[in-house]
Amino acid sequence: MVLLTGSIPIRGVAAVSASFFAALCSAVGPYDVIHIHAEGPAFFCWIPKLFHKKVVVTIHGLDWMREKWQGGLGSKFIKKGEEHAVKYADDVIVLSKNMQQYFYDKYHRKTHFIPNGVERPEIKAANQINKMYGLEKNQYILFLGRLVPEKGLMYLINSFKNVNTKHKLVIAGGSSDTDEYMAEVKKAAMNDSRICFTGFVQGDILQELYSNAYVYVLPSDVEGMPLSLLEAMSYGNCCLVSDIKEITEVVGNRAVIFQKGNVTMLTEKLQYLCDSEKEVNRYKLQAADFICEKYNWDFVANETLSVYLK
Repeated sequence: MVLLTGSIPIRGVAAVSASFFAALCSAVGPYDVIHIHAEGPAFFCWIPKLFHKKVVVTIHGLDWMREKWQGGLGSKFIKKGEEHAVKYADDVIVLSKNMQQYFYDKYHRKTHFIPNGVERPEIKAANQINKMYGLEKNQYILFLGRLVPEKGLMYLINSFKNVNTKHKLVIAGGSSDTDEYMAEVKKAAMNDSRICFTGFVQGDILQELYSNAYVYVLPSDVEGMPLSLLEAMSYGNCCLVSDIKEITEVVGNRAVIFQKGNVTMLTEKLQYLCDSEKEVNRYKLQAADFICEKYNWDFVANETLSVYLK
């Protein structure tokens, strides 16, 4: 059952009010365990504790580090949510070992490491994406995710413009940031006809993009645990990723890695992969088995249930 709790539809207040009303409704409702996701909503985790409810908080990432929240009340609110999770939650779940170490080092708080899971998908032919965007199998490099500064999209665009290749760069995803940032991204890509923006995608289009990419790129500065990376690897993609710990924990030695923010190195890696189909195929062959065995939903469900039952 999904219970809609409402919010105050005012910019800057909507998300906070939604979290407050959800915490209040869960506190007075007939629930044994209240599971709160993310640092912002965790600000209100003390409310269900007043009603003697068991509270579990999952930290998906250190959201106060994201560029969107640098400075101002938003960052302070999210940091306070992190502190409330540590202070009031019965159990805290994190998605990466690096985040687990962070909470122990900063707060001496023990947490449960329970990553995201992924299923082996159905591979789809490039039918709709060919009709809509002129894309063919193995003829494009894919970025798929939210179009926000911390995803490193500007690094990728500036690198790709210096790569000598006939491959296209497909940027798929919607913006959850400012119009100014999107204008900056579009301006950077403006003079390269190989760069294609699809906007937000889902369903068959999403599956076809994953199924037929030559290389998937995730150049992020900040991540929690990138579900899009798990999905890309589950489709058997060769992945080119930045070296932040939240990503390298996931890929191990099964992806190509460059130094975060290093546009020159990213350009070199892109050029190498565009020129080395044999190497790309080597990564493709091992990606799906590796990621689907390492991150499976049965493990995630069983571990989460064990936390609930503590």
